[in-house]
Amino acid sequence: MLEERVASSPSTRVICVGNEKGGSGKSTVAIHIAIALLRMGQSVATIDLDGRQRSFTHYVDNRIAWARQRGRDLPAPTHVCLDDEPEFSGAQDEAAGIAAFNRTLATLAADYSYVVIDSPGHQHYLAQAAHAAADILVTPLNDSFVDLDVIASVDPETFAIAGSNHYAQVVEEARAEREAAGKPPTDWVVLRNRLGATNSRNRRVIDQAL
Repeated sequence: MLEERVASSPSTRVICVGNEKGGSGKSTVAIHIAIALLRMGQSVATIDLDGRQRSFTHYVDNRIAWARQRGRDLPAPTHVCLDDEPEFSGAQDEAAGIAAFNRTLATLAADYSYVVIDSPGHQHYLAQAAHAAADILVTPLNDSFVDLDVIASVDPETFAIAGSNHYAQVVEEARAEREAAGKPPTDWVVLRNRLGATNSRNRRVIDQAL
């Protein structure tokens, strides 16, 4: 049940940056969200669920190290990286991983106004837990139908939306789970990342499809 999986303070906003396609810029978007909130005077904690790549973690560590070396006062979030589980984990390992995530989220939610989560670029049980915990889900997409395909299938002739694909269904399941638990559905924000300067036909068609 969601109550068992999500234990965050009602006053804390949980923002998950998610997409099951790698290379969409999730970690970059996550760090920009976190730093923007800090500069607005909010208290922010961050969680990196991609224990293999650790892109979010490296970004935060490098920011802190650079500021220390240069004597600069740069805001940085309180950061946690959850180590990845064994490659072939069983149900007990997954349950332990979700329990660790819940404890981490609850601890951070007690002290911070926002918790920003960077999720892995593939299907992962911790990503599913983070989606269910998210008040706001941010999904960055490159300006490409390859990226759009994770959300919806597009008619190749008319470019009309023909149906929802796997990741959109994952999001809907997470929103339905929250609704069943009496929580508001996740506010899903899809943004186009790395836009080119040229107003190409491809860019216009993708804009219409979104």
